[in-house]
Amino acid sequence: MSNAIRILVVEDHHVVRQGLVALLSVVDGMEVVGQASDGEEAIKQYEAVHPDVTLIDLRLPKMGGVEVIQRVRAEHAYARFIVLTTYDGDEDIYRALQAGARAYLLKGMTVDVLVATIRSVNAGKSHIPPAIAQKLAERMATEQLTHREQDVLEQIVRGKSNKEIGTELDISEATVKTHINNLLSKLGVADRTQAATAAIQRGLVQLDTHGDIRL
Repeated sequence: MSNAIRILVVEDHHVVRQGLVALLSVVDGMEVVGQASDGEEAIKQYEAVHPDVTLIDLRLPKMGGVEVIQRVRAEHAYARFIVLTTYDGDEDIYRALQAGARAYLLKGMTVDVLVATIRSVNAGKSHIPPAIAQKLAERMATEQLTHREQDVLEQIVRGKSNKEIGTELDISEATVKTHINNLLSKLGVADRTQAATAAIQRGLVQLDTHGDIRL
């Protein structure tokens, strides 16, 4: 199909991926030239087909979507990515856009929105829905956690006590309390339970399908 927008679809759920492929295959001016079910395969497919636009989920086996975007764009600065995901945590949005994604869409959007976004990104434009832009603005306004505060937050999500966190990170309980007070302030929450909830909702700490923290 001459002059068609060449698309790579990266999605680990087979039914969703095949649905996207089938949908886009019948849209005038678009052609699916490749598909991948994990991050490593996505990079191989990109190098093989050099698509105009890549649709990519964030949570992928072997390598996450953000890392895929970073690696591909390190070699191909012109690469155009559209994040298509069920996750709307502000940290997820921030990392994806910082990596170079041109658009961020939540699964469940209409076909018209998807097609219009692909055409817009192919033309060199960006597309961020208002609700997503608001979350990004909130993320930009939030003071970032230090690496140690991030470590403490992950331990809180695991349900560890201050003593257990101190032992795990080889710091005193007093230091643990200081880090907790600082991260509560930065997250704008009142206690550990709210901190854990906020961490998961905002994508600061990511859980896998078994409920374990993804490292």
